[in-house]
Amino acid sequence: MFSRDTWKEIFETIQKNKLRTFLSGFTVALGILIFVALFGLGNGLINTFDEFFKDDATNVFYFFPGRTTIPYKGYKSNRQIEFENGDLAEIDKNFEMFLEYTTPRITRNALVRYKEESNEYTTRAVGPAHLFAEKTIMMKGRYLNAEDIQNRTKYAVIGRLVEQDLFGQKNALGKYIDIGGSVFKIIGVFQDDGGDNEERFIYIPYTTRQLIEKNTDKVDMIIVGFKPEIGYVGAMAFEKSLEKYFKTKKYISPEDQNGIFIRNVADQLKQNQQFARVLQIIVAFVAFGTIIAGIIGISNIMVFVVKERTKELGIRKALGATPKSVISTILLESVFITTISGFVGMIIGVGILSSLGEKLKDFFITNPYIDINLALVATLILVIFGAIAGYIPARRAAMIKPIVALRDE
Repeated sequence: MFSRDTWKEIFETIQKNKLRTFLSGFTVALGILIFVALFGLGNGLINTFDEFFKDDATNVFYFFPGRTTIPYKGYKSNRQIEFENGDLAEIDKNFEMFLEYTTPRITRNALVRYKEESNEYTTRAVGPAHLFAEKTIMMKGRYLNAEDIQNRTKYAVIGRLVEQDLFGQKNALGKYIDIGGSVFKIIGVFQDDGGDNEERFIYIPYTTRQLIEKNTDKVDMIIVGFKPEIGYVGAMAFEKSLEKYFKTKKYISPEDQNGIFIRNVADQLKQNQQFARVLQIIVAFVAFGTIIAGIIGISNIMVFVVKERTKELGIRKALGATPKSVISTILLESVFITTISGFVGMIIGVGILSSLGEKLKDFFITNPYIDINLALVATLILVIFGAIAGYIPARRAAMIKPIVALRDE
C-alpha cells in the first residue's frame, strides 16, 4: 500500500545521505552498464564474422591445385597439379546427387581501355553458376549464360565501379572495351555486397579466356556448390569424397597435404561462429561477474546503512513501529535506488552501443547491440538481488530489541 509518509522519509534519508546514495547507485549503474557493453561487443564480434561471409554463398567448396610433396605411383614429388575442363564434367557426372552447381575460375590482371580512359582490373573467367557462388547482384543487363560458354563469346560483365571509372555517368551496356588487347562487348553491370574491391572485377566466359590463351583447357580453380539440404555433416562427408576423387585422379598421395587445397566456406563459417560464441560466453561470464560485484557492493552498503541507523530504528520500535514497517522502509529505499540506478546504467549502455555502429570495425566489432529484453532481465535481476541485499540487514535490524538498539554506539 502506498504511504506518503514512508516515501517522504525515504527521500529525506536520500537527501541527507547524498554520498552514500550516489555510491550505492553508481555501483548498480556501473554493473549494468558494463554487462550491457560487454555483451553487446560480443554480439558485434559475431556480426563481423557473419558480414565477412554474407557476400558469398556458404554452401561452397573452393578447390585449388597445388604442388605435390610426396612421390606417388611412379610420379615424382614437386609436381604441379592442374585442373581441366574434364574435371568439371566428371564432378557433375559422379556427384550429381550432392551438387547444386560447379564453375571454374581463371583469374588474370589486365589493362582495360575505353576511349581515353584506362585502368588495371582483375578479370575472372567463369561459368554461369559463378553468379550464385559470389551472390552477384545484376544492376543492368544480364550475366553470362551457357550459350556464351559454348560459343566462346567475347562478352563481359563489369562491376559497378568499373563502369563508374571508365564511363562516368554514361550507361556502359552495349559498349566495347579493350581487355588486355582483346575487344569485349559489355552485356551486364553488377554490384556486390562484398565492397568496393568486389565491384572492380570483370567477368568473361572461361572458354573465351582459354581460347585467347592458345586454346588451352586448363582452369585455375574449381568451385563446387552443394545442396544445402545435405547439412553440415553431409557437407563435410562430401568434401572428403571430392578430395579423395581429386587425389585419385591426379595421382596424389592420400597423405600429401599440398597437392590440393580446399576452402570449405561452410566449415569456416561454423568454426568462426563457434569461436565468436565462445568469446561471447567468456564476455558474458565477465559481465555477469560485474553484476555480482554490484550486488555485493549494494549488500555491503545496506549493512552499513542499517548499522548507522540502528539507534534510530530502536527509537522507532520503542514508539510502536512494527518490524514490518521497519523492514518495508529500508527495503523500499534499497529497491528504489537499485531500480533507478539500474535503468540509468542500462539506458547509458544501450545508448553507447547504438552510437558505436561501425566505429570499432577495425577491431572486428561491427554494429554491437544487446537484445533489449536481455538488458531488462539483467536489470530486473539486479533489482531483485538489491531488494534481497536490503531485506537481510533490515530484517536483522527489525529483530533487535529497542533497549539493545538504543545502547548501540
